[in-house]
Amino acid sequence: MQSLALIENWPVPTAAAAVVRADGTLLGAHGPTGHRFPLASVTKPLAAYAALVAYEEGAIELDEPAGPEGSTVRHLLAHTSGLAFDEHRVTAAPGTRRLYSNAGFEVLGDHVAKATDIPFAEYARQAVLEPLGMTSTTLDGSPAKDGVSTVDDLVRFAAEVQAPRLLDPRTVAEAMTVQYAGTKGVLPGYGHQNPNDWGLGFEIRDSKSPHWTGSSSSARTFGHFGQSGTFLWIDPVAGVACAALADRAFGPWAVEAWPAFTDAVLAELRR
Repeated sequence: MQSLALIENWPVPTAAAAVVRADGTLLGAHGPTGHRFPLASVTKPLAAYAALVAYEEGAIELDEPAGPEGSTVRHLLAHTSGLAFDEHRVTAAPGTRRLYSNAGFEVLGDHVAKATDIPFAEYARQAVLEPLGMTSTTLDGSPAKDGVSTVDDLVRFAAEVQAPRLLDPRTVAEAMTVQYAGTKGVLPGYGHQNPNDWGLGFEIRDSKSPHWTGSSSSARTFGHFGQSGTFLWIDPVAGVACAALADRAFGPWAVEAWPAFTDAVLAELRR
């Protein structure tokens, strides 16, 4: 795919990108796709998927108590537990505001670890990374932001999410469905959104503007971006997913470059 070469124009030392179809077919790749990059918050979809495996195994329930009083596993996955961004401090009642929270995902990781009696990073390796052949990916540290991976591995994950083998497709459909519809909140880097739609560990594009995906991305597009200069989106209407990793922190360069890149990828696919 010629559009992937646009990453060469990004003002970053290193970048890699790839596009994969729902059936797992790699449509194109560019750059060092085996290079390991810090994922920052692109860690969250991987952690969420591991938590959903724990749910299907019966170790946890989505609506069981977890986190602050009144909060559940579902609240933690959907950033509506009321926990602050990076502090284990309650700032709102569960279900009332979309408070994007690293602390919430750390509580989630601890909850899964306690329920399974396995450290979360090891559980994620056994439940998700190893079965998908994601041998270059680690989730040591915070399940909110400390993952390290490659484009090659994220393509494997994106193929799984589009055509699930590790989870019941109905569970994945739930993960990409808006939780606590109409909830307002801040999308990091893009300001206040009303509503700020989110699924179970995946952000949902809907009608958000501005946004890190493209203007031609479907409203059903879901995924995540990371402050380390990373993103993964899955567009069910286009039937493809795209992973792009770079080693420059998110900033104005990404706000300008990423949407144009995504629009070019989608335009090439339509030709």
